[in-house]
Amino acid sequence: MSSEVKVPTRVHSSPQNLVGRSVPRETARRLVSGRGRYLDDIHGGEVYHIAYYRSPFARAKFTLGDLTAAASSPGVYRIVTGAELAEVCSPWVTRLDMLPDHVSPPEYALAIDEVYWQGEPVVAVVAKTRAQAEDALDAIEIDWEDLEPVTDAKLALEPDSPLAHPALKSNLALERKLVRGDIDTAFKQAACVVEQDFSFGRQTGVTLEGRGVVARFDPRTEELVVHQSHQAPFQMQEIYAKQLSMPLSKVRVLCPDVGGAFGIKLHAYADEMAAVAIARLLAVPVKYQADRLESFVSDAHARDAQVTARLALDARGHVLGLAFEGLFSFGAVSLYPRGSVGEALQLLEMCGMAYKVPALQGRVRGAFLNKVPTGAYRAVGQPLGSAVMEQLLDKAAAKLGIDRFEIRRMNYVVDADLMEDSDAKLRGLSLHQCLDAIQAEINYSQLKQRQEELRAKQVYRGIGLCTFVEQTGVGAWLYGRNGVAAASKESVRLELSASGEVLCHTSASESGQGVHTGLAQIIADTLGCPFDAICVRTGDTQSDPVGGGSWASRGLALGGEAARLAALDLRRTVLSVVAAWKSVDIDRLEIDHGVVSIKDGEVLCSLQQVARAVHYDSTVLPMSPPPSLSVERSFTPSKKPYFIANGIQAAEVEVDIETGQVKVLDFWVVEDCGTVVNPLLVDEQIRGGVVQGIGAALYENCVYDETGQMTNASLADYLVPMASEMPDIHVSHITTPEPETGLGAKGVGEAGTVGAIGAIWTAIYDALSPLGVTAQTQPFTPDVILSAVLQQG
Repeated sequence: MSSEVKVPTRVHSSPQNLVGRSVPRETARRLVSGRGRYLDDIHGGEVYHIAYYRSPFARAKFTLGDLTAAASSPGVYRIVTGAELAEVCSPWVTRLDMLPDHVSPPEYALAIDEVYWQGEPVVAVVAKTRAQAEDALDAIEIDWEDLEPVTDAKLALEPDSPLAHPALKSNLALERKLVRGDIDTAFKQAACVVEQDFSFGRQTGVTLEGRGVVARFDPRTEELVVHQSHQAPFQMQEIYAKQLSMPLSKVRVLCPDVGGAFGIKLHAYADEMAAVAIARLLAVPVKYQADRLESFVSDAHARDAQVTARLALDARGHVLGLAFEGLFSFGAVSLYPRGSVGEALQLLEMCGMAYKVPALQGRVRGAFLNKVPTGAYRAVGQPLGSAVMEQLLDKAAAKLGIDRFEIRRMNYVVDADLMEDSDAKLRGLSLHQCLDAIQAEINYSQLKQRQEELRAKQVYRGIGLCTFVEQTGVGAWLYGRNGVAAASKESVRLELSASGEVLCHTSASESGQGVHTGLAQIIADTLGCPFDAICVRTGDTQSDPVGGGSWASRGLALGGEAARLAALDLRRTVLSVVAAWKSVDIDRLEIDHGVVSIKDGEVLCSLQQVARAVHYDSTVLPMSPPPSLSVERSFTPSKKPYFIANGIQAAEVEVDIETGQVKVLDFWVVEDCGTVVNPLLVDEQIRGGVVQGIGAALYENCVYDETGQMTNASLADYLVPMASEMPDIHVSHITTPEPETGLGAKGVGEAGTVGAIGAIWTAIYDALSPLGVTAQTQPFTPDVILSAVLQQG
C-alpha cells in the first residue's frame, strides 16, 4: 500500500450520531462550497441575452409590424417571433389521465396572433447585453385589437360568458365532487350548524432568485445543455427533448443550487421554453433572467378561491357532517406539465382530514380566466382546507359554549376510526399529543386572562389555533398515474473514492432547504464515516441518478431513505472486503469515524485503505473480481400514496379597530415530522413557512382590475412580510417515526405554511368576537378589517 496512507491507531470511544443534531455552519458550508454557480459564469465566451416584448393586454389579437428598426438597434443579434419558434418547438398541452375532462388550451413558446394574459411573451430580442435587448423592445411595432377578457370566475361559468381561449368549449376547467356518508341526514339531525364564506387571495412565490436559464446548442454534436433555476431537472430534460424533437440522451439539464423555489419552479414556462428553443434555432449560447417586474406577470400564481362551507354538530360538539364548495380562478392555460388543478383537488381531499367527519360533501370547480396561469405554491391547497375547518370549529365552539381545545380534542381522528384501507395513511397521527403540548406551551389560561383584561380597555387581542395534517413524501400516486413524466422516486448513488471520501450523487435537488446537509448526516451515520468525508452533488441529468427533485416535502423523506439504503449497501460491501482481506468473520467488524475495526478490539484499516486496495491493488484481496465500491438505491412510498405529518399552530394577534391594522404578537408551532435529522434546519424550515403563511394572511395579494390588468405588479405594491412583521416563532416537536422507512422522516418543508393562514384567521375571529364581527376575506388588510367592523356597526 502507498506510504502516504496512514494506518489509523485508535477507534473513537463513541459513535458520532449525527442524525438528530444540527451541524455547525462552517462544516455544512464546506459540504456545499463550490457547488453553486451564477448563471453569468457558466459559459466561457459570448452569451447573448434575451428580453421579451410582453402583452400589455389580458386578451387581444395582434399583427406584427415592421421589425427592422428593432433588428438594427445597437447590439441586437436577432428578433425572434412566435411563428419562427414554432418551427423548432412544438406547442404543449397539459393532460392528466385521471382527469380526462380537464382540457387545457395549447401553449406556444411565443404567442402567435393572439394573447391570453397580460405578460404573455410575444416577441424575443436577442442582443449582446440585457440592456441593449430591452432598449430594442421600444422599437418593436405591433398593432393590437383589444378583446373582452374573462376575469371573474363566477361570471366565466355563465352560459353567455365569452371564452378565455378560442380552443376551449367552456371556461370550466375542473369539476370534482367527493361524497361520504349521508350529508342530508347529518344536517337534519344537527343541534348546531355553522357556516361561512371564505375568500382566499391570489399569491405568487416571490423567490429570492428569479427564474433564469442559460442554454447552449452545439450543432456539431447536436447536444443541448441547459442551466436552469428549477426544482426538477429530469422533468425538464424530458420536456426539452419532447418539445424540440431531440433524443433524450442529447439533452443535459443542470440545476445545481436554486435560490428558492416554493413550487413555482416546478413548471415549464413559455419564456424559458422560448429561450432554450432560441438557443437551438440560432445555435448560440443565450441567457434569460426574469426580473422582478416580469416575474409578477409570468411566475405561477396560486390560491385565489371562493369557498362556502357548513359544519353540522350534535349538542355535545361532535361533528356530524361537513359540506363545502370551492370555486378557483385559474389562468388562461393549465400550467405544463403538472397542471393548475392542485389547489382545488387538495382542498377537496384535505379539508377536515384531521377530524372524524361521518358525512362529507365537497365540490370544487375551477375556471379558465385571462390572468397569469396558476400552479404549485408551497403547501398547494392544504392551507385552505385547514383554515376552513378550523374557523368552522371555532364558530361552533362559541355557539355551543364549548372550549376551543376540547372541541378539537373530541373530534380528532384516531386509529380506531380508520377502517378503510384508503385511510391507512392517517394511522399513527399524534394530534392529541400536539394539542396537549401547545396548550401547555402557550399558557392558554394566562393568555385568556390577559385578553379579558385588555378587552376591558378596548384592546382587541385574539388567540388562534389551527390543527393541520401535511401531505408529504408524495409517490407515483400523484403524477405517475396521471401520465406526467415526473419521477416519483428519489435516488442516491454513493461511491467510495481512493481518497476515502464518499461522493454522493442524488436526484434530491437543493433549493435552499439544506437537504444536502441532511443527506450527508444520514450517510455519515449509516456508513460510519466523518461528516466531512461526504461530498454531495445534485442537479445534473448527465451524472445524477433519476429522481423527481425537491417538492412536496420529499427531500429527506424519500431522498434520505434512499441515502440510508445506499449507505447500508456500501457499508456491507466494505465490510465484506475487509473480512476477506483480513480473514476476519464479517459479524465481528464495525465501521466508526472512517475506521474499520474488530468490535471492541483491533483497528484493521481505514476506508481510504479499503478503497485504494479495491481501486489500485486488488492483488491483496482474495476476491475475484473485486467488488464495486459504487452503489445506487432509490425509494418511493409503496404501501400508501404519501406520508402524513401533522401538528398544530397557535397565534396571538392584536387588531386595531380604528386603523384596521393586525399585528402578530407571538406564534407557536408543535409539529410531528417523524425523525428530525437536523433540528436547526427543520425549525428554520418551519419558521420560513410560517412567515409565508403570515404573508398570505395579512399582506400578499395579486390585485386585478376588470380589464385583466394586475395593478400591483411590483414589490412597492405587492407586500411581503419583512423582519419587522415577523413575530417570535416558537417551535417544538412530537416525534412519531414514519413506519414505512428505516429513517422515519416524514418531511417538513410545507408544515409552517399549512397551518399559518388558519391560525391567523381564527385569531382575528377571536379578537373581533366581542364586536360580533367576522372578517371573511384574506389577506386581512386594514380595508378588510375596517369594512367588516363598519358593516357590523
